[in-house]
Amino acid sequence: MNYDEVVSGLILELRRGTLILLVLNQLKKPMYGYNLVKQLEESGIPIEANTLYPLMRRLESQGLLKSEWETGGAKPRKYYALTEDGSIVLERVKKHWYEFSENVNLLLEGREDEIQRND
Repeated sequence: MNYDEVVSGLILELRRGTLILLVLNQLKKPMYGYNLVKQLEESGIPIEANTLYPLMRRLESQGLLKSEWETGGAKPRKYYALTEDGSIVLERVKKHWYEFSENVNLLLEGREDEIQRND
């Protein structure tokens, strides 16, 4: 078995959903794509532009992001920002993320008896 290949594939799957959450969160304030790439990289979350731009277009088509061209500078830039619907979705997803990740951590640590159940 090629462990490196298997691990790389699993990490890629974990990153995909997490990146959606991070992009929505970072775009609470308007920013253009390159700036978002740099900000995420500086936070230890590397992302390629060819991954980010299709993701932002998809989130925009879902009504979670809006975009606007800024043409005042030397080079036109497309700024993205969270919509009102995007803010609502982000808060709901963040709530789920906190609960889910806490339970995952407890399970990984063998502390499943501490998990808060919503029965």
